[in-house]
Amino acid sequence: MPTEQVLSGLNSVVIRAMAAGDADQVLAIYQAGLDGGQASFESRAPGWAAFDAGRLPGHRHVAADAASGQVLGWVAVSPTSSRRVYAGVVEHSIYVDPACQGRGVGSVLLAALIASTEAAGIWTIQSGVFPENVASLRLHERAGFRVVGTRERVGRHHGRWRDTVLIERRSTVAGLD
Repeated sequence: MPTEQVLSGLNSVVIRAMAAGDADQVLAIYQAGLDGGQASFESRAPGWAAFDAGRLPGHRHVAADAASGQVLGWVAVSPTSSRRVYAGVVEHSIYVDPACQGRGVGSVLLAALIASTEAAGIWTIQSGVFPENVASLRLHERAGFRVVGTRERVGRHHGRWRDTVLIERRSTVAGLD
């Protein structure tokens, strides 16, 4: 599965499966996104055991500098329900190191995620994005996601109500029967 690409302003970047050895870097990037205030209702990244337990193992990818191994970003999915009828629906998270944003890392991570989920028969990838996170909404739109709607005042974040934009990508190959 590892693929190597050169992205804008970066050395060669390898997209590969996330491993336990990536834990510190993955969680640091996660925390940097949370600290920015536009990524999640969460305020603290979990420990690796909780992170690992909550994500499906076949659909966790990192973008890493090919020379140094430094993780530049990651993407992962969680099941949306334990009900069998929703087995093909996952919720994803994507985080890119702030120093690497705007250079294509998110695009190649989403492409890897789409490939792995479609190969596994997953027909819907969804997520909730704060409407103020315009860069994330544009990234997802370019990857074939559509806006389903806005969930108003769905949760409190740093003492104020926040909306989320529900986005989804329906597979063009899985779940068509």
